[in-house]
Order: sequence, then C-alpha cells, then structure tokens
Amino acid sequence: MCEVGEDYREPAPAGPPPPRPCREQKCVKCKEGLPVVVIRAGDAFCRDCFKVFYVHKFRAVLGKNRLIFPGEKVLLAWSGGPSSSSMLWQVLEGLSQDSAKRLRFVPGVVFADEGAACGQSPEDRAKTLAEAKLVLQTVGFPWHIVALEEVFGLPPSVLRCSAREPVGTEGAYKAAVDSFLQQHHALGEEKQSRPCPQHPQGRAGPPTAGQTEALSRLFNSVKTLTAKEELLQTLRTHLILHVARTHGYSKVMTGDSCTRLAVKLMTSLALGRGAFLAWDTGFSDERHGDVVVVRPMREHTLKEVAFYNRLFAVPSVFTPAVDTKAPEKASIHRLMEAFILRLQAQFPSTVSTVYRTSEKLVKAPRDGCAAGSPGPRCLLCMCALDVDTADSATAFGAQTSSQLPQTQPPVAEAEAPTVSCCRSGMGRAQHCCRMEEDDPRARVIEQLCYGCRVTMKDLPSLDPLPPYILAEAQLRSQRAEAEQEIQECLLEAHEGRARPGATSAEQEGADGRVACDHPFV
Repeated sequence: MCEVGEDYREPAPAGPPPPRPCREQKCVKCKEGLPVVVIRAGDAFCRDCFKVFYVHKFRAVLGKNRLIFPGEKVLLAWSGGPSSSSMLWQVLEGLSQDSAKRLRFVPGVVFADEGAACGQSPEDRAKTLAEAKLVLQTVGFPWHIVALEEVFGLPPSVLRCSAREPVGTEGAYKAAVDSFLQQHHALGEEKQSRPCPQHPQGRAGPPTAGQTEALSRLFNSVKTLTAKEELLQTLRTHLILHVARTHGYSKVMTGDSCTRLAVKLMTSLALGRGAFLAWDTGFSDERHGDVVVVRPMREHTLKEVAFYNRLFAVPSVFTPAVDTKAPEKASIHRLMEAFILRLQAQFPSTVSTVYRTSEKLVKAPRDGCAAGSPGPRCLLCMCALDVDTADSATAFGAQTSSQLPQTQPPVAEAEAPTVSCCRSGMGRAQHCCRMEEDDPRARVIEQLCYGCRVTMKDLPSLDPLPPYILAEAQLRSQRAEAEQEIQECLLEAHEGRARPGATSAEQEGADGRVACDHPFV
C-alpha cells in the first residue's frame, strides 16, 4: 500500500550529470563559436556573428531606400534611450576608418530636455544634462541641447510645409556617390575618414522660470495621460524640426525600433490616426517638406537592441518619461504596449506580423488632392486634413456638424452684421465683426485632423498652448477669410460685367462699386 512520505521516484544515476544540449549548440552563422545570444527559437549567435547581423540590418535599411545622399547633413534625434543610443553608436562606427563601407553623410546630434514636462526637479535635470553631455563629448559629433520650454519661443513658420527638392532618381544617387568618391580620393583618406570637428551648439542658456512655469501649466491642464503623451510628441517634433532647419539639416534620424513601431501602429489606430499610418510608421516621413524624418532602426527589435547594448557596452542615459511608473491602463499607449508585449511573449511572431503590415501601407493622397495642391494641413501634426466639411455626408462630417453648433454662434446672428457691413462698404468692419464673434477654440479645432481633435478634447482651454500655434491658427483663418472675400468679389465683378442690356456707363459704375466694396482696395 502507499504510505505517506514515501518517495516513489527513481534513484538518481551515479556519476556526473550529462551535459545540457544548449552547451553543445553552435552558432547558426559560423557553426564554430559558442552562442551567447538567442534572438528567436533556433537562432543562436556568437558575439562576432551577432554584431555582423546587427550592423547589416542597419546598413541594409539605409542602402535599400537610398534617401540619404553623400555629404548630406543628418540630425540624429537622441533621447538617451537604448534604441537611439544604439543608432548613435551605429553611425559612429559606420563613419570610423575601420569600417568596411563607411557612411558618407555628415551627422549631428540633438538632445531635447523634457524634464519640465515630466515633473523633474532642477537638480535631477542638471544631473541628466551632465550625463548627456558626457556621452555627446565621447561621440565627438556636433551636438545641440535644447529644452522643451523653448517651444514657447518658436516662430509660426515651424508649422508651414516648406518646399522640398525633387527626389533624385537611382542614376542621380549613383552620380552623387561617384562624385563623392572622387573628392574622397582627391582630398585624402585622413580628412574624409571622420567628419570635421565642430564646436558644440549648446543652448544659449537655461530656460527662464516663466517658460518652465508655462510648460508645467500646459501639461497640468491636460486631463488624460494619453493626451499628454500625444502633446509631448507633437511639441518635441516641432522643436527638433526647428533645430534642423536652423542649422541646415535636411534629414532627421529617429531611433524607433520594430517593437515601438508595432505598438505605435496599434495606438494610432485606436486614436483615430489610421489615415497617417504610412507616415507615422514608415521608413521616411516627408510631411514637413524640406526636412525628412527617417527611421533606420525599424528592423531591430527591442530584444536585439538590449542584447547589442549589453554586449558592446553602448552608453545610454536614463530619462524618465511622462508615463514612467504609470499603471497599465493609465493611457492608450501603455495599454497597447502591454497588449503587444504580452502577445509577443505567447506568440513570438506578433511584433513582426504587425510590423510587416505597416510596411504594406501606401502614402496615397486623398481624393481631390492628387492632381493639384496637397490641400490644407493639420495645425499640429502637419498631415493632410482627414475631416470633411460640415455639409458632407461622411461620418466625419456628421460628427463635425454635430459639434459645431456648440461652439459657433447661430447662422442668423452671424449673417446680420455681415450683410450690413458689406452693404455699407466697410470691408474692414466686416472682417472685425467676424473675428470678434467667432469662437477662438472653434477656429483652432477646425484646422486639426481627427486624431488631433480627439487629443484637444482633453485640453479644456487653448490659452496655455505655445504662442506660435495660436498665431499660425489666426493667420490661417485670416488668410481663408481674405481668399473667400476675394473670390466673392471676383464673382460679383464677373456677374456685373456679364449683365445683358447694360450701357457702358452703367457697367463702369458697377465695376467702380465692386472695387470700392473690396476690403483691400
């Protein structure tokens, strides 16, 4: 019979235990070295082969797209995190003389201090900046340190899409490479092995107390953590774009990894930004015109980045984010990240499946914008507006029309002073009446895409926004009103000239009255 406490297991075999199967496994690449990294099931690499595999991914992404021409100035957006630090290290090694195929662009680094938005104390911010400067001095590239508070001093021109040079063909790229190689051999190997040292372009001084207080007031007024993360990303993009344009950089590199892009794709879908997934997750983002954002780390997973930084001692700087120590359901970003990573732990192909889906997205313009101008753009994200007008039958138009009566005055009240001002020949008074009666919030909201409108719902007042956003919104509204008035004037003039049975004197009088009624005459 069975007894309590009796051991029914087989006795342990005598002698040393047999060797584990993993110790006998060899590298899948060279078949000789002992593996130190297991990326996926069955993909075990030794140290040297893993480095070759990692570097090849980075170089292959740049070589396949051919967007960065030789001698072009590229700004590396470094946040201090693992992915951007690994990207910085890849560029540093790619420009070294020991590299087999050296990179041919001229790099620079920008670091944005976001401590005020994250609630850091001045002492912690100073410590973070000291660590960042130490890493930047070690790298040796020209660097720029900016504070997020500087967005309150940006010009409104940051939100305008500048003209972009036409994209060169494959023949133009090859010609540029040949010309660069000829200059390379003419000037000598030593002068071209690394970029010329330049003095660091740090910020002129620490942000003022008023700017820090204004930034803290802005983020404290936002209701949800989701809106805070979206607003922080928007302001950071505007600041980096301004630095790139000021110092003559035509490309901006970001360290978005494959895992981050998969999470970003799902998050953008949940936030109503499905129309811009190709720009938000693709290799290149040309929405800004003269400055193109590229993502060379989009083939690397966070696991590969962590292994590489650990094995090759890549320095990084820890900077707390807005969602640091936040619970899983605190924001849509945190919820989607936990969802993707939990699925990835159970189904290892989750991230790659979502990421490969983003690769198939095509950057197609909206109907009616393909032949002519790109059309109006969002005031914040600078993408083409995906919200139709109020008289449209689409779902977006229905939602917009249901919200407009809450913020705009009735049509009957708005038309009465307009007609009187126009009939009295006071075009400027008509313009002033419209500006006084329009709701400033509605004037800004109508210039936003659907995703940015969802974000602005969690901002009770637009007064804490940086001045350049409000100034650009007012300028766009005034320009739209002026264009509408000119169009109406031209239509009236055309109708007056085409009136049948009118004498020449009557026709000249009608033309004179139309000219006098125009507000800019």
